[in-house]
Amino acid sequence: MRLKDPLFYAKILLFGEYSIIEDSMGLSIPFDYYQGKFKKVAIDSEFRERSNKHLRDYCDYLQTQQDQELLMCKFDLARFNKDINEGLVFDSNIPQGFGVGSSGALVAAIYNKYCKKPISSGEKLKKHQITELKMIFAQMESFFHGKSSGIDPLICYLNIPLLIKSSSDIGTVGMPDSRQGEGAIFLLDSGTPGETQPLVNLFMEKLKQDGFRKMVKEEFVKYNDECIQSFLQSDIKSLFRNLKNLSQFLFENFSPMIPAVFHKLWKEGLDSNAYYLKLCGSGGGGFILGFTQNLPYAQKVLNGYDLEVIHRF
Repeated sequence: MRLKDPLFYAKILLFGEYSIIEDSMGLSIPFDYYQGKFKKVAIDSEFRERSNKHLRDYCDYLQTQQDQELLMCKFDLARFNKDINEGLVFDSNIPQGFGVGSSGALVAAIYNKYCKKPISSGEKLKKHQITELKMIFAQMESFFHGKSSGIDPLICYLNIPLLIKSSSDIGTVGMPDSRQGEGAIFLLDSGTPGETQPLVNLFMEKLKQDGFRKMVKEEFVKYNDECIQSFLQSDIKSLFRNLKNLSQFLFENFSPMIPAVFHKLWKEGLDSNAYYLKLCGSGGGGFILGFTQNLPYAQKVLNGYDLEVIHRF
């Protein structure tokens, strides 16, 4: 029996932005500070009209895909349409375009509520089931981004940390214990949303350059994978050594993806070693991820910026 309209949380891709396109490792965690759920709203309002129309457009998309037998699972779209006509909205505080899975949470909620034979998120899943879910979600989320890996909805649906070893090898993983030490991972808000598709297109174009592709494979992927391994092993010294390399690589090669308001801060972190910044999602706006071994010092250096701490160590 399905839960009645459960909450779906945001996600944070700690490591793997862009590099997972080249089959690197990725580490993604649920983030319950932001969440969304379905509800029906009877009273007319701008929010009801906007969200309801958004769901109708998406339902039409699924209908077209289902009619052409392009989907891996069947949806009860008659019920979806009926609910939309009765004022269905997705009530969410997950900011759109901020790299924390706003479309992923919606896709997960739709799959949970309207898929005729869903793979349950409440059981211990085998790897082939996780891979199948990822493929289903990639189809569903392509409505929003043109092309999707399916990772974001997968995290939002399962609500557990996932380790992506490759596009076909994804499994659950235990996070290092969160301790009240001085180390921390935090979010910084650029104040403006980013657009995923243009930046992903830019990255794919740059990959056609032999020199850039070589750097991505030999440096970017290497630093990313070593960060994940060090983090999961709680090897803080190795983690921050690789984080600095990763942050430097992003600063030098991904400047269009780094929100302009953070260029100076990014460089100051690298120069002072007080913190290191990296992309959270595709970039261009939204949130930026920060890592520090000394949170009180980083807060002092970043005075005036609101640090949202998501993990302590």
